[in-house]
Order: sequence, then C-alpha cells, then structure tokens
Amino acid sequence: MQLRIDSGIFAKFPELIVGIVVCKGVKNSDTSPDIPGLLRQAEKVLRTRITDPEGLKEYPVVAAWQEVHRAFGSNPNKFPSSIHALSKRVAKGGELPLINPLVDLYNVVSLKHMVPVGGEDLDQCRGNIVLTLADGTEPFTPIGSDVNEPPEKGEVIYRDDEGVICRKFNWREAKRTCLTEKTINAVLVIEAVPPTSRAELEAALGELRELVTRFCGGTVKSTILDKIKPEESMSW
Repeated sequence: MQLRIDSGIFAKFPELIVGIVVCKGVKNSDTSPDIPGLLRQAEKVLRTRITDPEGLKEYPVVAAWQEVHRAFGSNPNKFPSSIHALSKRVAKGGELPLINPLVDLYNVVSLKHMVPVGGEDLDQCRGNIVLTLADGTEPFTPIGSDVNEPPEKGEVIYRDDEGVICRKFNWREAKRTCLTEKTINAVLVIEAVPPTSRAELEAALGELRELVTRFCGGTVKSTILDKIKPEESMSW
C-alpha cells in the first residue's frame, strides 16, 4: 500500500508538502489521563495567538488555506478549511471533544502548529491512497451519515480503490475509514503550504510521531512528500 500525490495536485499547488506518520500495532482504545490536559493546553496556547476569532481569515496560515480552497473551486466561506474551522471554534472559547487517542493527539498538534491534520484507518482502506483531483463520480459517505455525498469535479480529495476517504484536503472525513477505538494500523497526514515552512512541518511531524509512540505504542514511522518525492510505501 502506498500514499501518493498525483502530479495534477502539484501542478496547482507546487509548494505543497505533506507529512505522513504511519502507525502499526497501536492501541487506540484507552485514553491516557494526560491527553485531555495536552489538548486543553494546546487550546489555551492558540487563544493567546488568536485574539480576534472573527478576524481569523486574515491570519497568514488561515488566509493561505482560504486561497488553496478557492484555487480548486471551493468556497472557503461556506466550506472553511479544517484549520480555520478548528481554530475558530477554539479561539471563540470552545473545547474540542475527546474522541480517541489518535484523533485527540493530532488535534493537539494541529492547534499547536496551526496545520491541517487528519488520519485514516489503514485496515479499512483498499489499495493505494491517492491525493488527487476528483472526477465527480467517486462515492463518499461522511462520518455521521449514510448518504452518498460525492465531490465536485476538480475537488481535491484523498481516495482509495473504493472511493473518497477525505474531501477538500482534510475538510471532511469518510465514515468507512475514520479512526476509531478499534484502529490498530493508521496513517496520519499533516498538510502545509507557505507560510508554513518545511522546518515547521518537520517539527509538527516529529511531535506527532513522539506523542503517538508515547501514548499509543506500536511502531511509528514518518516522512515528507513533495513534488520531488510524491509517494511512500506504507507497508513494512
């Protein structure tokens, strides 16, 4: 199994870099009592950085992802990027719910480093995972629904051999491959475009790898994909 980024993505977004953390044999069922504190602390730090939630669109990282979404035809005012939606919720005083260790830990990293992060259960994926542009016919059923909501033609999606597993980069997750307490093998994805630098992505990637190892165990490996290195095996 590979995770691959299609050349069409780099034609639109040549500076995109994607960090991946592949987790094998993890335990995602028991939440450590330390994880809620890490999440609450990350929320606190973000609120010190973002003091005007209504002006969040002007924050450099959020503004950059607004432009990325416009570039593939999405309306970021109607469908805000994952980092915009997550940051706004927290900046306005909301707390993120505890879901399961992998999700909670990637939310910690997302808030601390202001990067979009998501993840998939590898045992529920079929064939390779590809970040690509949709043809508009791919099936997609989001978390919390049984209704097929296929992407628009030209929309950025993650897909496998059965259909879409995440829409609009990390905007909406599929029900079929979402991380659950039963997840044993997973891939976590961190996306970055300027002004987020490669060094900043590496820092976020390293922290996520360390947190997963500490709290979930298993074997954890990571790498960065870009236009020079657009694919990586997730089998070993």
